[in-house]
Amino acid sequence: MADEVQNVEGAPEAAPTEGQAPRRGRGGGRDGGRGSRDGGRGRRDDRRPRDEDGGEELIEKLVHINRVSKTVKGGKRFGFAALVVVGDGKGRAGFGHGKAREVPEAISKATAAAKKAMIRVPLRDGRTLHHDGRGHFGAGNVTLRSAPAGTGIIAGGPMRAVFESLGVADVVTKSVGTSNPYNMIRATFEALGEQTSPKSVAQRRGKKVSDLIKRGGSSDRAAEAEAAAVTE
Repeated sequence: MADEVQNVEGAPEAAPTEGQAPRRGRGGGRDGGRGSRDGGRGRRDDRRPRDEDGGEELIEKLVHINRVSKTVKGGKRFGFAALVVVGDGKGRAGFGHGKAREVPEAISKATAAAKKAMIRVPLRDGRTLHHDGRGHFGAGNVTLRSAPAGTGIIAGGPMRAVFESLGVADVVTKSVGTSNPYNMIRATFEALGEQTSPKSVAQRRGKKVSDLIKRGGSSDRAAEAEAAAVTE
């Protein structure tokens, strides 16, 4: 009797007759009939993550974080507000603020807003500003001055974070009025937005860069050499 059972199990399956559905194999069920979930439909994890910044590394500076509250019917609901400055260290920077119930979420919101509001600031020799500037917002007044090599960043508080993320190595600043970091940051970016380069001025006026930077008594050759050194 045992031999008969063995012969039946070891015998090959007969071909299905016409009108009869094929039998599923031993590994039937979901995997045997339509294939495995990973093999048949493909895995969603194989997709490459999207790079929002285009592959560039950004410098993120947390300037200020504050606890805020909202009065509701049941009492007070507490949250956090973050102010963040981001930059690529090559002349682009931006700032943003965000609010959330938790600190990490507030910082991520502020960072995302700062990346969307980045501006381009022309730099002389890639280290300092082309000319002096002033910015005003609310009760805050800031003054920015270009400086020779080796001066460093002479700025305090929120303004230092802006120039470090912007890539400025030599600058002298002065802040008068409020010490509110939000107003100081906005006044600083207003002053940076007014920065212009000799190339843009020459293009707007229809002249050469050497004609703009030529000083009294200097030769044309010296002016052309100094104009060739202007990168932006």
